[in-house]
Amino acid sequence: MGHGGNVIDELVTDHREVEEFFGRIEALPSGDKDRKVYADQATIELVRHSVAEEIYLYPAVREHVAGGDAIVDREIDDHSRAERLMKDLEGCDAGDPDFDRLVGMLMTEVRSHLADEEQNLFPRLRAACSPETLDQLGDKVRQAKKVAPTRPHPSAPDTPPANKLLAPGAGLVDRLRDALSGRGKKD
Repeated sequence: MGHGGNVIDELVTDHREVEEFFGRIEALPSGDKDRKVYADQATIELVRHSVAEEIYLYPAVREHVAGGDAIVDREIDDHSRAERLMKDLEGCDAGDPDFDRLVGMLMTEVRSHLADEEQNLFPRLRAACSPETLDQLGDKVRQAKKVAPTRPHPSAPDTPPANKLLAPGAGLVDRLRDALSGRGKKD
């Protein structure tokens, strides 16, 4: 959290962190309990990242990028698919027969989404916005991630203004649950 830089640098750093968690999952044998820890850590980062994108990045894309509405609608659909997978994965232990299938589907979905953002959305946003606007968006995204939920909430609103109103409350509850349960922490 709080990497610094403009919105694109911030989000690309998030992408690398998620990919690192995925690599750790892939490096462990099926059933290893740490696979669940890394899946939880990836989920925490992905949910915070997605909420911040939905609150600040996507409205900016709609405003500044030609064809932005269609791009954002596709991005939100990607988020919805990933969030449903993360919700299903949340109920699985590493030894659960569905864990490997679900985590594999999540990694495929997320990797495709991240590649699309980096190859298509981010270059178009960089071309459409001033460096100052990108820096301001970076600050807003960092602030949003500090209060964003850490667990998937597939039925929560994903567009403003409702997502701006509800995300901090859900984030507080999620962080409290994580602290009490030790979710995302290695023993």
